[in-house]
Amino acid sequence: MNFLLIIGGLVTLILGGNWLLKSAVALSLKLEIPKIVIGMTVVSFATSAPELIVSVNAALSGASDLALGNVIGSNIANLGLVLGITLLLSKIDVEKSFYKTDWPVMMIASLALYFFIIGDKAIVAYEGLILFVLLVVFLIYLLRFQKTAVVDEMPEDDEPLPLYKIVLFLVLGGVSLWGGSELLIKGAVSMAQDFGISERIIGVTVVSIGTSIPELAASVIAIVKKEKGISLGNLLGSNIFNILAVLGITAMITPIEVGPNGGGLLTNDIFWMLGVSFIILPLVFVPSRMRLNWKDGIILLLGYAAFVYITIK
Repeated sequence: MNFLLIIGGLVTLILGGNWLLKSAVALSLKLEIPKIVIGMTVVSFATSAPELIVSVNAALSGASDLALGNVIGSNIANLGLVLGITLLLSKIDVEKSFYKTDWPVMMIASLALYFFIIGDKAIVAYEGLILFVLLVVFLIYLLRFQKTAVVDEMPEDDEPLPLYKIVLFLVLGGVSLWGGSELLIKGAVSMAQDFGISERIIGVTVVSIGTSIPELAASVIAIVKKEKGISLGNLLGSNIFNILAVLGITAMITPIEVGPNGGGLLTNDIFWMLGVSFIILPLVFVPSRMRLNWKDGIILLLGYAAFVYITIK
């Protein structure tokens, strides 16, 4: 039964990723907004919905370790696993906005999370509000000042759609990603619990991989469709949304506290998240300037494999 839930979740996620990409491309055409901005806003918000749902439900039910572990693990998975797999399929040419805006904001969000939680082992309401305000400022900046053009390798495939179809595909994509993640998480967590794995480890591995599947589906489909601006923007934006929106909103609803069994979040997981977020910058410049390729993908995947091994051993 759990295996069927996992398969059903994966199929639903792939369909959702396709619909979401379709709406995102059409929206960028209609509003004349660069696709990387759409990737970092519309697509990122939709693919972060599973993390938000899981984290709010977990925090309200008293499983704060799962809520926090889900976001930290998902951010590690987004860059280590999802970007790694994406780069094995195709190289990505990186725009200047990466080091001017996207990466710095991701690092600021990651460091803010670290300093908020390392002292009192909790994210309280006012800290959640600070995170959410940072998100609003970032979005306003993106929509008003981000003018970077993204190279579109197959513009003839861009399909203009009427507004109602854009909204329809956006809703269908978002709901499918959420539903697929729910199925996947339910099956995966049940299997993990059968083996007696702890809440924190389930959060940073099984659940975080499950909630990162939407990013993987959206990014791989974007690569296949030659929409690489959406692919990279989606991953960076999703990490920003996970911290600023998911943890920000969750903390405003109820405090997120590290439980007695969640010590590994502060001694291991948070540092892996900071490390994998930082390493993207040198990878973009070395050895090929402003480009990520399959070699970078292997480095990221090996790093993610090391994280999982150290976490579960």
